[in-house]
Amino acid sequence: MRSRTALLAAAALTAAATGTATAVTAPGAAAAAGCTVAYTVQTQWDSGFTSGVTVTNTGDPVSGWNLTWTFAGNQRVTQGWNADLAQSGAGVTARNVAHNGTLATGASASFGFNASYSGSNAIPATFKLNGVTCNAGPGDPTDPTDPPGPGTRVDNPYAGAKVYVNPEWSARAAAEPGGTRISDRPTGVWLDRTAAIEGVGSAMGLRDHLDAALTQKGAGELVVQLVIYNLPGRDCSALASNGELGATEIDRYKTQYIDPIAAILADQKYAGLRIVTTVEIDSLPNLVTNVTPRPTATPNCDTMKANGNYQKGVGYALNKLGDAPNVYNYVDAGHHGWLGWDDNFGPSAEIFKTAATTEGATLGDVHGFIVNTANYSALKENHFTVDDSVNGVSVRQTKWVDWNRYVDELSYAQAMRAKLVTLGFDTNLGMLIDTSRNGWGGAARPAAPGPRTSADAYVDGGRYDRRIHLGNWCNQSGAGLGERPQAAPAAGIDAYVWMKPPGESDGSSKAIPNDEGKGFDRMCDPTYEGNPRNNNNKSGALADAPLSGQWFSGQFQELMRNAYPAL
Repeated sequence: MRSRTALLAAAALTAAATGTATAVTAPGAAAAAGCTVAYTVQTQWDSGFTSGVTVTNTGDPVSGWNLTWTFAGNQRVTQGWNADLAQSGAGVTARNVAHNGTLATGASASFGFNASYSGSNAIPATFKLNGVTCNAGPGDPTDPTDPPGPGTRVDNPYAGAKVYVNPEWSARAAAEPGGTRISDRPTGVWLDRTAAIEGVGSAMGLRDHLDAALTQKGAGELVVQLVIYNLPGRDCSALASNGELGATEIDRYKTQYIDPIAAILADQKYAGLRIVTTVEIDSLPNLVTNVTPRPTATPNCDTMKANGNYQKGVGYALNKLGDAPNVYNYVDAGHHGWLGWDDNFGPSAEIFKTAATTEGATLGDVHGFIVNTANYSALKENHFTVDDSVNGVSVRQTKWVDWNRYVDELSYAQAMRAKLVTLGFDTNLGMLIDTSRNGWGGAARPAAPGPRTSADAYVDGGRYDRRIHLGNWCNQSGAGLGERPQAAPAAGIDAYVWMKPPGESDGSSKAIPNDEGKGFDRMCDPTYEGNPRNNNNKSGALADAPLSGQWFSGQFQELMRNAYPAL
């Protein structure tokens, strides 16, 4: 498969585009030279656009630089900043200004410009730094005949690669009756507090996992899946997954959490691994759905919207983690049962863009998005669609669908991807879907559509998702393992993944004192009668659950029993 960069270079873009290249040596040059370039269309309108460019020197230090490229269309630079820009015909030269002329090895300089255009706005195919081509050479992804070299970004990191099996989760799974049937499956490694970086007690830390991944890698490619999950005021609408950092502790998040992770991922020892980061689940959508004047508003979410620390934290993480060429950032995008409604869908996409352009991040720092993380929404409902009607009543009017535009995760993921591309994200954006607990198999799985006596009977009798309500999220009774992890299973989908390790609890069924900052959420209590976020329905949670993240044997057995496809 061609790299994302190669596809962008070949396409006429009307949205964001990023070009990168591996380091090369200039023939006859006295010093080694090389560069990478990230070119992003940040905003575009009918007759103009704004672009940001970051050039990174991967060769020997330089003092004084110029970057050149040629536009493919009639683009004309009208204004620039942080570089002196000149254009002759289609050719553009950007020269350093006084404050950014020195580039040490690994150092970057960023600049931007406004330009006019008409027709198409294709990304420039070639960039040169001081005459050295930044996107050519052996192993460069713009040449589809060459295999990608270590650390070279590819279009889909999962394609042609194995995925890391967490030995700690694997051992717990294998110890369960029947657990060896799935204990060899790859799952996400959750960095859900600062101490997890080094490892809590006897648990493996980040370097331990990466070292184990090197052993598993062998001669091929291997993906390591990390969950970046420690925002200030984390998960403001719930309690079971609250975190260690208070609402205002954005500096601690940056310096004590993200910076140490970024430093480890940048270690050249791990340059041959493909590292997928899933960035801050259950955060940004809260700023749309759970804030005033919504009836589901909480004071904590109002606070996080006011202080902006969710956007700042996500932006900082994308910027810092995305500096390593072998890191692929995927941002959490909720799920269809949260954001599928008209009032939620568009505003959430907009806030994803805001976060991705905050704290130095650019749209080019986002490789894709992940949906359904740690949730239960069915991958594909085959017995009804959102366009169906029964006796003149639309499926959208049923109690289950409740005017949602989407009835399953695959349709939602593909639609959200399309929406994000229109906002300027990479036209080859990849989506991940967490299928670790959305199989809904077993004896309760419908084999045919429901009766057409009413629209509600039709939907309720045919839906795979057997939850009481779409808003139920904690240790759901009747849930099963979903599709096994696999690469490129559908259009626009980079992979189905098990990012939430099956058998790890969502939250405790009753209050349990702990030193992890985790509260007790009644949505994890099977006797709870509900709240406005689930239309005051029962929680549907399993009994006797431990704290979130701890091993829950009862859930693990339930997931295996109801797996679809069956084990």
